[in-house]
Amino acid sequence: MKKHITLLSILLIFFTVASEAQFYGGGIYMQRGYRRPPPRPYQRYPRQKRPAYHPTVNLSVGYGFPNLDKNYFPDQFAGAVNAYKGNSYTQTGPVTAALDFQFSRYNSIGIMGTYGKVSVPYYNFNSNGNLAAFNGDLKSWSVMFNMMTYFPSYQTVSPYIRTAIGINSRNENYTYPDGSKAIVGGNDITDLAYQVSLGTRFNFSPNAGFYIEAGYGRYIVNGGLTFRF
Repeated sequence: MKKHITLLSILLIFFTVASEAQFYGGGIYMQRGYRRPPPRPYQRYPRQKRPAYHPTVNLSVGYGFPNLDKNYFPDQFAGAVNAYKGNSYTQTGPVTAALDFQFSRYNSIGIMGTYGKVSVPYYNFNSNGNLAAFNGDLKSWSVMFNMMTYFPSYQTVSPYIRTAIGINSRNENYTYPDGSKAIVGGNDITDLAYQVSLGTRFNFSPNAGFYIEAGYGRYIVNGGLTFRF
């Protein structure tokens, strides 16, 4: 009986010591910082806003090449005139000017005008000489609604697309060297005018720069100065 009591007492002491060791051991486990720290709260950094855009009025003046109005001249005249078109042209422009209101970073609308003239000689089929039988002269004016779409760009370089459409008025005259008319009729003609171009504006100051573009319509290549107000 005494042996059983002694054994039971030893077991109780063992369990008591083990329980206290586990309790204090857990405390030490927590105090020594082995528990995984709580996650840090997510920090949101405020996004930097772009400065507000201030609308501007843009003026550009340039010179295009070549003058595609030369394509209006017929290759030859039959009948009493009986002449064919020469290969040499004398051309001016077209001189271009555009006034646009840029209401956002990427878009502007406005008006565009062009002026140019072309002269070409016509030679008689029955003549072997180098002298022209008569000359063809053409002057044209166009007024177009102009739309510009700008790409995201650096401060000094602004690529864009130009789309313009409107009307073109041209005056054709065919005259002999003495000034008399070689062809009668069809002098004043009005038709469609358009221009589609891809270009780049280079800004050497906040209010001034130059541009160059290539496309088709009133010209193939055009370049000039541009100003902001």
